[in-house]
Amino acid sequence: MVYITRIERFNAAHKLWVEEWSEEQNQEVFGKCSNKNWHGHNYNLHVTIKGTPDPVTGFVMDVKKLSTIIKKYVVDHLDHSNLNLDVPFIPKGLQPTTENLIILIWQELDKALKEYPCQLHCLKLWETETIYAEYYGE
Repeated sequence: MVYITRIERFNAAHKLWVEEWSEEQNQEVFGKCSNKNWHGHNYNLHVTIKGTPDPVTGFVMDVKKLSTIIKKYVVDHLDHSNLNLDVPFIPKGLQPTTENLIILIWQELDKALKEYPCQLHCLKLWETETIYAEYYGE
């Protein structure tokens, strides 16, 4: 089994906020992430697929095609968006945390890759230089 990773980037804004809580409670739990005027991140998405290399091409999957799929199903929806308001695959009211976002991205890519002879293995979504979430579809 061979694992290959494609990295894509996007920029997006969001805020973490629970409507039923007071402003003080939101600030206590979410800190600067509860800014009423939103805040943004430069995300890095690492998509790792696995499979057996094709005997002719040597590819698990053509990484240019993988990039096209990632952009079409994920990046084009997320890039320069407001994660709380703009993204069709993020349910309204769901906190757009890195943890929730990576699960939703997995679901979108898993559907898009069904017709290819590879599988998603792992996603890593870097929110900042020091924070990322990792997900294996579990």
